[in-house]
Amino acid sequence: MKFNNQESLTTQQTVMIITNFILGIGILTLPRAAAEKVKTPDIWLSIIIGGLIAMLAGVVIVKLSQQFPKKTFYEYSQDILGKWLGCLLNLIVVGYFVAMSSVMLRAMAEVNILFLLEGTPRWAMIIAFMWVGFYLVIGGLSAITRLFQLIFPITVIIFFMIAGMSLKVFDINHLRPVLGLGLGPVLKGVQSTALSFGGFEIMLFLVAFMRDPKKANKAVLFGIGIPVIIYVTTALMVIGALSVDGVISLTWPTITLIKSIEFPGIFFERYESLLLVIWMMEIFTTFVITHYTAAMGFAQSFKKELRPFLYFLMPVIYIVALLPVDINELFALSNGVGNAGLVLFVFLPIVLLGIAKLRGGRT
Repeated sequence: MKFNNQESLTTQQTVMIITNFILGIGILTLPRAAAEKVKTPDIWLSIIIGGLIAMLAGVVIVKLSQQFPKKTFYEYSQDILGKWLGCLLNLIVVGYFVAMSSVMLRAMAEVNILFLLEGTPRWAMIIAFMWVGFYLVIGGLSAITRLFQLIFPITVIIFFMIAGMSLKVFDINHLRPVLGLGLGPVLKGVQSTALSFGGFEIMLFLVAFMRDPKKANKAVLFGIGIPVIIYVTTALMVIGALSVDGVISLTWPTITLIKSIEFPGIFFERYESLLLVIWMMEIFTTFVITHYTAAMGFAQSFKKELRPFLYFLMPVIYIVALLPVDINELFALSNGVGNAGLVLFVFLPIVLLGIAKLRGGRT
């Protein structure tokens, strides 16, 4: 199986890939992570600012990728920096995606053990998840995209249905006063919210596959804009129901909120299962695209077939996923990966774009 550079994506498909990549563990942990930094009800403002930063970084990435038509980052990095330095940078990016895949797998296992499958060994859950993902990635980008198109509307429908249900326990007084302590606390929370928008970096690779690369800016803005809406809605409903102090004290505040919702007389009672369904689907999409992109890095850097690297990365991802001893170490690893992503995909593309411009752009 050779890497297929002839697969193509519509603008709509590109939007769905970006959106599904970004949505994941952030739905469950973002309110707590932001509340710890902000400590006021203005978390939603931090999320909006973080989203705007992600959009700006996404536009820079698109501009960089458009300088090298039909080439992914793994290919044009060597055009910009030279073969050896470009290859080293590619391996660093591959390491980032491997770590991201591992974090997603471990987070999935932790939540399932806590809320659904208590007592199930982590290794068994992770291995099952990995092999299902592998079955998809060997089908290539077109197969991955079709799954994303299926998952996206289900996610949106279920999420906003749950958000509507949360109005029963919503108290707007928990969101007041707006900017009571000024912009200072809001700005403190921008970093933690920006980490939850990791995923826009996928445009380093998707622009090369788009049928109309000129619409890449539109795709990245919509692809990030949808998670902004969902994250803001999540923050409002969680803070409005549990208050800032309540959110800070909880590991998974969004799930706690849904568990507190009751509709007497209705047969179905475990509404948190609905949230876990869409979250599991989003975790799966994030794992699949990061696994595929990491393998793509090896295949394109060394000009080899893709499939051997898909196999090779599975035990690596598995080992890294089991490294955190507990949930606190998992969050620490997640924050470390997120911070590395900010450096790699916010600041580095600006430098590479400047070098590319100095060298004459198109190569």
